[in-house]
Amino acid sequence: MKSALPIATVVLALIAVWYVAAALMNASLQRDQFANAGRADYSTQDLVGASLNMERPKLPAPHQVAAELYKLVLATPPTSKRSLVYHGVITLEETLIGFAIGSALGIGLAVLIVSMRWLERSMMPWIVASQTVPIIALAPMIVVILNQFDITGIAPKAAIAAYLSFFPVTVGMVKGFRSPDPLQLDLMRTYSATNAQTFIKLRAPASTPFFFASMKIGAAAALVGAVVAEVTKSEDGGLGARLLAGSYYGQTVQIWAALFAAAALSAALVGAIGVAGRVAERRMAFTP
Repeated sequence: MKSALPIATVVLALIAVWYVAAALMNASLQRDQFANAGRADYSTQDLVGASLNMERPKLPAPHQVAAELYKLVLATPPTSKRSLVYHGVITLEETLIGFAIGSALGIGLAVLIVSMRWLERSMMPWIVASQTVPIIALAPMIVVILNQFDITGIAPKAAIAAYLSFFPVTVGMVKGFRSPDPLQLDLMRTYSATNAQTFIKLRAPASTPFFFASMKIGAAAALVGAVVAEVTKSEDGGLGARLLAGSYYGQTVQIWAALFAAAALSAALVGAIGVAGRVAERRMAFTP
């Protein structure tokens, strides 16, 4: 309860600020609607109430987003293309495939970099430079290039998700593999352990906390990549496609509902990895 109180306080404060911002941002638009309807005798309470319940507001109020989420998640059949569950499953599939590929690539690169020191100076600058290209510009290029080889559907979007997720995994695992104390490495040499034995018996177990921390960042990055890819190629569906459709038709409430659905999906992935990490660390005696 004590830990929940500060969180609840911050959430309530954010909701209050959100309501104030929605009322202020929508007020001018609502005044125009009152003027077009020939209504000039409205009060401040009428203006605020109407501003928080507009059909197409500049900034939807929290209760509008909650109602849209209820309608598109619970009240709509999950097989319907209007359902956020339907589109969320598509985004999740792309995210998981891209995350798996990106994680495998990141761990493989980390193993090579730690095993062969000269690779760090030759590869790490390029790995870092790869993340300086804006993904919103790179995503259409990847989709177009893969389409030239008749690679369509989930694959291009998974590739973009993998592109964003491999970097934090690589950096985190390099740090993790190098986390053992020098005295521990000297002890392994005293035992005449080979590099492979040192890696398996010492470096890999020591990297466990870094592994799960980098997995959390990689999963969130993979979801961002999947959503950006869906905005680029929206005909296959996904939460990114719902964002794009909402922007086309000026449905700001739909946009915010899709954003919250994507945030919830990301939080679920990160939470699942966090639970797996705590279980693994307890079994390996990293935590009491």
